[in-house]
Amino acid sequence: MAKTVLSVDDSSSIRQMVAFTLKSAGYDVIEAVDGQDGLNKAKMKTVDLVLTDQNMPVMDGLTLIRTLRAMPNYRAVPILMLTTESSDGMKMQGKAAGATGWLVKPFDPSKLLEVVKKVIG
Repeated sequence: MAKTVLSVDDSSSIRQMVAFTLKSAGYDVIEAVDGQDGLNKAKMKTVDLVLTDQNMPVMDGLTLIRTLRAMPNYRAVPILMLTTESSDGMKMQGKAAGATGWLVKPFDPSKLLEVVKKVIG
């Protein structure tokens, strides 16, 4: 059975690129337009991996990560930040919130697949 990835980003072009890249490698992808939408979808179906942007309307990525980590079924699910933010301070905040890893946009599709494969197989 295919692993499911929740892709949370307010940029439709990024969501499309992520979905295309992951689907072509055999993953199922659920797309969300912001952190609140991502949280709602995560509550409906526990996924194998969450990929989230940081800067989004309604709920940002760090808030989404903290909220998911407080839920029993998301304590061990890998969560990767996929964002333009690359400062050490922001990465430290991400790690403190519970992020498993950090990818910087624009992303290289082969690098994305390499990291996804490493964390969920």
